[in-house]
Amino acid sequence: MVEDEKYMAEAVAAVLRKNHYAVDLELSGESGLYSALSGIYDIIILDIMLPEVDGLTILREIRAEGIDTPVILLTARDQLKDKINGLDMGADDYLAKPFHADELLARLRALGRRRGDLNDGGLLSFGDISLNPHTLTAYSNQQKAKLTLKESQLLELLIQRPNFITSKELIIDKLWGYESDIEGARVENQVSLLRRKIASLSKSIQIVTIRGIGYRLESTEELGQKSAPKQ
Repeated sequence: MVEDEKYMAEAVAAVLRKNHYAVDLELSGESGLYSALSGIYDIIILDIMLPEVDGLTILREIRAEGIDTPVILLTARDQLKDKINGLDMGADDYLAKPFHADELLARLRALGRRRGDLNDGGLLSFGDISLNPHTLTAYSNQQKAKLTLKESQLLELLIQRPNFITSKELIIDKLWGYESDIEGARVENQVSLLRRKIASLSKSIQIVTIRGIGYRLESTEELGQKSAPKQ
């Protein structure tokens, strides 16, 4: 979230965290642009009127770099011209201040559905494992396991990257924040805890360690196909 009104930014961030979102705050346009260009975020909430670099410039810069992260523009402006300019520059949604937190949450959920991250039941799925990130619950074969917030966020990240290796660095950025001083051992511990809960639900899904690189969620069918001899 890039917003120079510190009190409002912290209040909105508190609501988002209560609803299981990990949030990084930037209070100036310059720092906001730097963070947005990292490409690690799932969504950007961006004020237009910012010191140093305005929100529309940030939007233009990240789109020029090929970053397609969904952007919700926040601004006190509510004229049609401002909305059209923002949307034409690549914003995905527009919310005028003052706004209600429930409306922002609804728009975040709508953007998630638009990106195809959730199935019709509001769940994320991989193989026979499903995750409801809003209730922090994983399901498989009519069984369920309650997850911690970090376990849920980790499983969500792995499900959303089924064909990619997820590095420890990316996990730290996503779960603890871009400027966190969390070390790799903390990630290893988090992966170990999640592995146990997945094992209690499913025998066909595993978190595979790619030594020296990171982790990937795989099914035993995929593992069997890789190990089977060629005919």
